[in-house]
Amino acid sequence: MLMIGVAAPELAEREKRWLTAPGVAGVLLFARNYTSREQLIALCEAIREAGGEHLLIAVDQEGGPVQRFRDGFTRLPPLAAIGAVHDRDPDEAVRLAEEHAWVMASELRASGVDFSFAPVVDLARGNAAIGLRAFHADPAVAGELGQAYVRGMHLGGMAAVLKHFPGHGSVTGDTHKVAAIDPRSLDEIRRADLRPFAECIEARVEAVMMAHVTYPAVDDQPAGYSKVWIEQVLRGELGFAGAVVSDDISMAAAGAAGSVGERVHAHLLAGCDLVLACFPEVVEEALAALPADTGAMSAPLAALRGAIGPTWASLTDNPQRDRFVARITALNADQGIA
Repeated sequence: MLMIGVAAPELAEREKRWLTAPGVAGVLLFARNYTSREQLIALCEAIREAGGEHLLIAVDQEGGPVQRFRDGFTRLPPLAAIGAVHDRDPDEAVRLAEEHAWVMASELRASGVDFSFAPVVDLARGNAAIGLRAFHADPAVAGELGQAYVRGMHLGGMAAVLKHFPGHGSVTGDTHKVAAIDPRSLDEIRRADLRPFAECIEARVEAVMMAHVTYPAVDDQPAGYSKVWIEQVLRGELGFAGAVVSDDISMAAAGAAGSVGERVHAHLLAGCDLVLACFPEVVEEALAALPADTGAMSAPLAALRGAIGPTWASLTDNPQRDRFVARITALNADQGIA
């Protein structure tokens, strides 16, 4: 199935038609789709009015450099700030990870958004695209904080989506712009990058997003196009039974499969349950590539629907939220964020 992007803060008529197409599971929102909380709530309602209550609505609301909704939302610090706390006080860092996740999740659920693609459990080992988005360079720390973040998301009524499997942090290439190659062996990756994923899967995450990185010692295809990574390692070795999600098919590193339609086919053939077509310019070609027999949303995808959320009025009248917000936003000063 597809999760698609739309162009603006309001739906265009052709986008309403896209949402009724068989095989469309929902919409991934970006900063271009946001002007205010009130507008966001109205957009979420319009999406479900056009395509049905079953549609999923998602966003990347990680914090730090990747936070699509800012004005009217808590300015979330990057996950790296929590990792820095772990170096001096591990217990405090675990609490902060849970609180960060709960604040993020509860604010999105109060706005009608089902889930954020979070947490990032890649290792902080120098990749330009990951940077401050990762908790830590140490796999044990990334795993511990990732588990805490998953717990916080669940407490906020939100499914968790680990990314980017099997690990994007240890390569230099930014897959938005170039192909990225990781030459390490599977055993080397198991000892490092896979550990946070394995530990967070034990915390019952609902979905995993694949990396557009190629690991030629394991398979000559990028991970999202690889049955080895999806079926043998993720599902077989790690026992993951939830939804497998592609990264955006418009990214440069996704071009290994060919055209937009060929990228959709390659992801689905490898075992992805959900393919992301984030830019409106590619949606029609992606829709045309879907199999004619695309059925109803699978149980793993349906599990990404958010629980009944709070209202903004109840959130702002919650002293616990005030404490959490004060604690996590204090970390912004460490990053020079106003």
